[in-house]
Amino acid sequence: MFWLQKNLPRIVLAPSFAVLLWFVYGFILWTFYISFTKSKMLPRYEFWGIQQHFRLWDNSRWYTAVENLMIFTVLFLLICLLIGILLSILLDQKIRAEGFLRTIYLYPMALSFIVTGTAWKWILNPTLGIQKLVRDWGFSEFTFDWLVNRDMAIYTIVIAAVWQSSGFVMALFLAGLRSIDDEIIKAAKIDGASLYTIYITIILPMMRPVFMSSIVILLHISIKSYDLVIALTAGGPGTSSDMPAVFMTQMAFHRSEIGLASASAVMMFLTVLAIIVPYLYSELRRQDVTR
Repeated sequence: MFWLQKNLPRIVLAPSFAVLLWFVYGFILWTFYISFTKSKMLPRYEFWGIQQHFRLWDNSRWYTAVENLMIFTVLFLLICLLIGILLSILLDQKIRAEGFLRTIYLYPMALSFIVTGTAWKWILNPTLGIQKLVRDWGFSEFTFDWLVNRDMAIYTIVIAAVWQSSGFVMALFLAGLRSIDDEIIKAAKIDGASLYTIYITIILPMMRPVFMSSIVILLHISIKSYDLVIALTAGGPGTSSDMPAVFMTQMAFHRSEIGLASASAVMMFLTVLAIIVPYLYSELRRQDVTR
């Protein structure tokens, strides 16, 4: 009876742990192996070396997806951080209706990317949205056709993603600002520092953990972007707004190229690891130093 009481938590958690181990980590390993096989419509388990990875990097569509990912990630990251920081500083001034404004800024994050993509698809549609509205106001030459423009379609995804995620970044920074001791700010004001100087030289440098957390979260969102792209542009026009997650799904379920899709999934997984591992290492090292 004592043994049962002592090990009851392990017994209760064991089934969930086993399912997680199999369906998450087991399939990660399976995907890795399939990326080294000649699998097409169905898995084939004969080892084929790294030929699928050579095929992947010889594929022009994959290069388009990677280029779009780089454009999207840089703009998405920078704009979200900028808007999030500015909004958090604004709300940190104890303005009126702060709770109402905070709710408005955070509301988009409560929506799924499918809903966000669908809404912005209507807003940016030249025959329904902004372009039609402005032309109805009398500006007949106004053009805003990014959604159907091959060179600009990727930027419509940036717009929708920033609208949804910048409020979340604001919440992170606002929590960080509220955790800073007011005595530090009061001392800086006594020394004659302006509000701008206080934030730039004192407060924001103290929020390095918030910066790191925000960057990691935003990078993770950008790398696995799929539903927003599908809802907004479906990777088009053509493949001009393709992303690695869309490429992987298309190869796996529409082109019957499981091996090639697995190779792209491995590239995405390694990219996520390249972001998360240094972050975890720096955080663990910082905790060791502060002990």
